[in-house]
Amino acid sequence: MKEKHGGGGQAGHTQCQLNPQSEYHMNESNLPPPLVVTKGAQSTNTTDVLGSLWDGLNSHLIASVFEVDHQGFPVGRTIVRMAPTEFNLEQALNWQSPFENAGAEGLSPSMMNMLQSGAITPVLNSLAGLLDSTLGEGAGDSARKMGGRVGEVRGRTGMTKLNSVQVFTGAAPLKFQGQFILRAWRDPVAEVEKPLEQLMQWALPKYLAPEGTMLSGAMDFAAGKKDLGEAILPSEAPTLIGIKYKGRVYAPLVIENIGLDLCSPVDNKGNFVQLQLPITFASLVAWDRHDWKYAKLK
Repeated sequence: MKEKHGGGGQAGHTQCQLNPQSEYHMNESNLPPPLVVTKGAQSTNTTDVLGSLWDGLNSHLIASVFEVDHQGFPVGRTIVRMAPTEFNLEQALNWQSPFENAGAEGLSPSMMNMLQSGAITPVLNSLAGLLDSTLGEGAGDSARKMGGRVGEVRGRTGMTKLNSVQVFTGAAPLKFQGQFILRAWRDPVAEVEKPLEQLMQWALPKYLAPEGTMLSGAMDFAAGKKDLGEAILPSEAPTLIGIKYKGRVYAPLVIENIGLDLCSPVDNKGNFVQLQLPITFASLVAWDRHDWKYAKLK
C-alpha cells in the first residue's frame, strides 16, 4: 500500500507536499513494530507526545505544537504533532503618507480640480461678459485674461516627493494559516482523538465565569472570597502555544480559529480515523527583526 503525505489525496499540491524522493511508503520493511497492548495501554505513543505515527517522515515536515508562557518559554511536556499540507505565514506592515494632502489640492480641492481640468475657463469667460455688461467695456479684461492662462496649469499636479513620503505606523501580529492532518494508522483514540482533544483545550478559554458583574465581584472581594484580580476579571483566557516547524520556533502564539469537519471518517466506535484541521494562529505581539532572528534554531 502506498500513501502520500497529505491524507489520501485530499490535500492539494502545495509546497509542503512531499516529493517522490522523500515520499513515505508503507510496506512490510518500514512498518512500525507490532503494537503490544497491555491492560490500559492503547498505543505506542508516549503520554506527552500526541499525534499520528509518522514513522519514516522527516521531522522537519512535522509541526509540533506545545504550551508556552507569555514570554514563549515551554510549559509542561505535552506536544501535539501534526503533518501540515499547507502552512503560510503572513506579516502585515502598515505604511501611510501623512502629507499627501498637504499641497494645493488639500487647501481647496474643488477649485484645484477645476483649474487642472480646465473646467473653470467657461466660468471666467461668463464672469468677464457679466463685468463688461455691468461696469462697461473692458471691465472683464482681467477675468478674460485669467481664463486664457488656465491652460498653463492643465495636466499639472501639486504632488511632490516630499508630500508623498511614507511613514511607518505599525505592524500587525504575525498570522499563520495551515491545513493539518491527523491520521490513525493503528489507534484512532491515541492518534486522532487525543490530539484533537488537546488542541481544543488549548484553543478554548480555560474557564468562563457564569456570572461576572462588577458588583458581585466587589462583594466577593469585600467578603474575602476572591482576591482583587479574580474579582475584577473572573474568567481565564485560553492557553498560549508555540509551534516548532522546519527549524524555527514561533512563540508565543494564540489559536484564532480552528475548524473541524464533523463528517470526517470514523471507526465503528465513532472515533475519528482521519481529520484535516484548518487552523489559524497569530503571534501574541508584533515581531521585530530580533524576534525573527532568534526564532531560528541553532
